[in-house]
Amino acid sequence: MNLFAEIMPFVAAAGLALFIGALLTEAVVLVPMWRSLQPQEFLALHAAHGHRLYAFFAPLTICATVLAVVAAITSVATNRPLSSASVVAAALALVILSTYGLYFRRANASFAEASIAHEALPAELARWASWHWFRTIIGLVALASALLALRGGTSL
Repeated sequence: MNLFAEIMPFVAAAGLALFIGALLTEAVVLVPMWRSLQPQEFLALHAAHGHRLYAFFAPLTICATVLAVVAAITSVATNRPLSSASVVAAALALVILSTYGLYFRRANASFAEASIAHEALPAELARWASWHWFRTIIGLVALASALLALRGGTSL
């Protein structure tokens, strides 16, 4: 268990780093491009490729969250120094995961089904971008916490 508890903070930080890197890429590359498209172009693009984004982000989100939670549990269970930083990272990862149910599931479905009115799309994409930046910033704080947890020392 000690070796596992020593390794998990590194694995959790790596998982969060990959996830947050993907969120940042989506925020600065994809979202501005989406917002520049005409409504019919965006809805057609989302209908054709939205499932690919889901297939990419769902496992990445879940894995990063699970790794952060497991790192927090093992850090607390083994009384690792700075285990509180692992707990903060895990809690913030869970906040990010919750945004899917709170907002993104409904919004993404309205895009995929093209059930949103064309005139409402620009405002909805602005709202989507705001929610996305919220979760990205929370993710950056989670990553910083996970990295702080690494300062707890290791005997490896």
